Amino acid sequence: MSGYAVVDVEATGRSPWRHRVVEVAVVQLDAALRTEREFATLLDPAGPVGPTHVHGIAQGDVEGAPKFRQIAPRLLELLAGRVLVGHHVTCDRAFLEREFARIGVALPPVPLLCTMRIARRMLPEAGGFGLSACVEAAGLGRFPAHTALGDARATVELLRHCRRTGCADVRLPAAPAGPAVPWPRLGPAGSARSRAEAPLRCRVAPPGPWPAGAEGPRALTGSAGDE
Repeated sequence: MSGYAVVDVEATGRSPWRHRVVEVAVVQLDAALRTEREFATLLDPAGPVGPTHVHGIAQGDVEGAPKFRQIAPRLLELLAGRVLVGHHVTCDRAFLEREFARIGVALPPVPLLCTMRIARRMLPEAGGFGLSACVEAAGLGRFPAHTALGDARATVELLRHCRRTGCADVRLPAAPAGPAVPWPRLGPAGSARSRAEAPLRCRVAPPGPWPAGAEGPRALTGSAGDE
């Protein structure tokens, strides 16, 4: 394993089988939890965006955004050879797995690291174990919640906090025994037009740690690839 891929998705609903990913972010970390690359974009779910009151994404925000198939090759590259990290990571994994399955790609099993599970041991004083409650209990301040990149960056800061305070679980696992599972490869979307027509679109999410009172901004940027 070469490091971590911290992921967050915002979706049109709660079911990976019935709903779609409408925003995705990945923050790559090395073994020392230093940030290597970031990737984030809104996605066109080819239908209603779902609970705008929760994720703050309006229907107009995804007009001109890429479809999942168009960013899938980049996502596969970002996840390859990494421990998948998230706050309730099995949920993020399930949504990504279903999106890849819809385009005929089987996402291989990868090691998972869940900051929610770690926080249950490390932050017993937290009022709850959602990301906002855990970030507050860790003294990291407020953050732009329910933006994919904001949540991914908050998960990174929480992971670093747990390592600083001595959590033995925050380490890269040993390589699995037996033959390696081949990582899928995926070429660009089929036509030249579909490859070029949808630049990445990302909501602004300032990097942490965040001052008390920081709010999640509504601004959109035209591109949010690797930084």
